Amino acid sequence: MATVVLVGTLDTKGAEYAWLATRLRAAGCEVVTVDAGVLPPPAGAPAGDIDAAAVARRAGHDLAALRAGGDRGAAVAAMAEGVERVVADLYRQGRLHAVLAVAGSGGSFIAARAMQALPVGVPKLLVSTMASGDVAPYVGSSDLTMMYSVVDVAGINSVSSRILGNAVAAAAGMAAHHERSLNHPQPQGRKLIGASMFGVTTEAVDAARRRLDELGYEVLVFHATGAGGRALEKLAAGGFLAGVLDLTTTELADELVGGVLSAGPDRLTAAGRADIPQVIAPGALDMVNFGPAETVPERFAERRLLVHNPTVTLMRTTAEEMAALGTTLGHKLAAATGPAAVFWPLGGVSAVDAPDGPFHDPAADRAGLVALRAALADSAVTLHEIDAHLNDPAFAVAAADHLHRLITAHDRTTTHA
Repeated sequence: MATVVLVGTLDTKGAEYAWLATRLRAAGCEVVTVDAGVLPPPAGAPAGDIDAAAVARRAGHDLAALRAGGDRGAAVAAMAEGVERVVADLYRQGRLHAVLAVAGSGGSFIAARAMQALPVGVPKLLVSTMASGDVAPYVGSSDLTMMYSVVDVAGINSVSSRILGNAVAAAAGMAAHHERSLNHPQPQGRKLIGASMFGVTTEAVDAARRRLDELGYEVLVFHATGAGGRALEKLAAGGFLAGVLDLTTTELADELVGGVLSAGPDRLTAAGRADIPQVIAPGALDMVNFGPAETVPERFAERRLLVHNPTVTLMRTTAEEMAALGTTLGHKLAAATGPAAVFWPLGGVSAVDAPDGPFHDPAADRAGLVALRAALADSAVTLHEIDAHLNDPAFAVAAADHLHRLITAHDRTTTHA
C-alpha cells in the first residue's frame, strides 16, 4: 500500500491534518503524520505519528528548551532540520511514497526544506498561502509542486475542502503511481547525460546532443539560468547521470561578479564528488547577466554592455574576471574524484564572442585559459585547446566523443574493481 507522509504544524493546524489523514486513508493510502509544531497543541488536538519532541530530537534539540527560548525563528529552523532528517529516514525505510503539506509561511518553509532534500521523482505537494508569489525559495531546484490555498489554512470550509480535497486526490494518485514504479521498475533505458546550454551556446549543445544520441545516450539539457545549473547539480548528486557535458558554465561568471543567474558556489562540484565522468567548456564565460538595461548596477556603467532583449542585458567579463574564472574552474575540476577534461575553444566561447561579435576579446579569453592551465597543472584533468569556436560543430562533436570515451573507460574500471 502506498504511504503518504503528512508534514505539518499540528499545534495550529491539527484539525486540518486530521481531515487530510482521514481522506487519504479513504483513498487507500497509509498515512504517517510528522508534527513540526513548536507550541503546545490545544487540548484534544490529534497527535502526530512522529511527534514534535521526536522531530526536535532528530535535529539535536530539546522541544521544551525550544519553547522556553522564546525565539520563534530559531525554533522553526530547528524543527525544519528535524523534519528534513525524519522525512529522509522514512524514505530510506521505504515508508514514503509521497509527501503532502498544507501551510502558511512558516510551515511552508519547514515542509519545503524536507521536500527539496528528497530525490527527484518522489512526489512532493505543498498547498500554501505563499504559492501565488515568488516560490523560488520553496521550490529551489526540486520537482516540488505548489498549489495556492486561495483561503488561509484555517479550518475546513466550503472553499478549503475543495482545494484540500484536490490535494488529497493528487497526493494519493502520485503515491500509488510511485509505489508501483518502485515495485515494478521499468527496463533500464539509455544512459543519461546532463548538458548545460544557453542561447549563445545552442549550436554547440545541439551538435553534441545529436552525436551523443548516435552513440546511444539520452541527453537532458539544462538552461544555464541559475535554477538550471542547480537542477543539473542535483541530478548528478542523486546518481541519475552517467556523464556530464558542461559546455555552458556561464553561471560561474554571475556568481563571481554578481549577476542575476548565479547557480551558487556549489556549481560544477556534484559530478566530481559523485565520480561521474565530465567534459567541461567555458561556454558563455564571456558574459554576466542582468535584467533590463536600467537594472544594471551603477558601478558597471562604463563596462561593455549588450542588450540581448528587453529583459536581459549582458556585460562582457574582463581579463581579470576571466582569469579568476579560469582559476575557479580549474580548482573545482582538480578536486573531482572521477575522470574530467576541459575543452577550450580558441576561437571564442559564445555566439557573441566571435571575430565579428560585440564581445570578441581574445586577450580576456586568453587570460582565462592561462589561469586554467595553472590551476590544472598538478591534476589528472586533461586540457584540450581546440582551434575552433565553441559553436563549431567539430568542437562540440569532439567534446561529446571524448565524454563517451571517458564513460566507457570508467565503466570498465568500475566493473572490474
